[in-house]
Amino acid sequence: MHAPVLLDEAIEALAIKPNGIYIDGTFGRGGHSQLILSRLDEQGKLIAFDKDVSAVSVGKMIQDKRFCIEHASFSQLQQKLQQIGIRSIDGVLLDLGVSSPQLEDASRGFSFRETGPLDMRMDVTKGLSAAEWIATVKEDELEWVIKEYGEERYAQQIARAIIVARTRQSITTTRELAEIVAGVVRSRQRQREIVRHPATRTFQAIRIFINQELEELSLTLPQCSELLNIGGRLVVISFHSLEDRMVKQFMRQQAHAPSIPRQIPLKLEELQRLGKQQLKLIGKIRPGITEIDSNPRARSAVMRVAEKLV
Repeated sequence: MHAPVLLDEAIEALAIKPNGIYIDGTFGRGGHSQLILSRLDEQGKLIAFDKDVSAVSVGKMIQDKRFCIEHASFSQLQQKLQQIGIRSIDGVLLDLGVSSPQLEDASRGFSFRETGPLDMRMDVTKGLSAAEWIATVKEDELEWVIKEYGEERYAQQIARAIIVARTRQSITTTRELAEIVAGVVRSRQRQREIVRHPATRTFQAIRIFINQELEELSLTLPQCSELLNIGGRLVVISFHSLEDRMVKQFMRQQAHAPSIPRQIPLKLEELQRLGKQQLKLIGKIRPGITEIDSNPRARSAVMRVAEKLV
């Protein structure tokens, strides 16, 4: 089971019109989708996306003519909607990060709590697994990934330890990688400073890199803004500071009219459109204490909401 974070708040933030067209960019196990469908009438439509084959198989079990699911990244939003004849939408929900089923399935390789193959791919049908990447990556690139995406202060030492370890034997399981990282971090921190598993940041960094999560988000946000009808809502739930920073900066940028050099030749209607703010900031919400107590994974969540103006 997967308990969606800020479930009711996210659906309220979408300000759903019963006959509207909505996107659930990260279906997961369908918690958000089911609630969106309950707010739609017979003319409404919901299109869900997910890269995870197991999530898509759950979605295909929903027998509802108002619903369809695409086995694709939300970065393919415009392309997929064009293929099914949809040019504009009334709302987009992106719930970023990893779902509980993915974390708790040892065979997926997302978690260090159980031994499993070091995979970490959201879409297991394509791309390199974490183990395959670690087997060939150069030390400086590995250090950069751990530092940039994991915000890990011991990135240099961890990268060195992983490179040394792989010369002795291949690193193919989550337990092997976690023990290498923990050995470095624990040797440099006092016991009382360790408030979470020492491998948390490194696993997070490698997962983000393997799935190109930040790159895909950067491609998706402009598509959402372009596709939204006037009054449509963009709702994004982030669990990582880098993701939230990207969402915040995008929404703020879209909420201000751009500065246009006078010498650029533009038609009056083009100038009028470019000179207007595209989005209005609606707000930022964090989970309450009650939700965090019942679902500890909610503690780092931030939801940002914006509305299309023009």
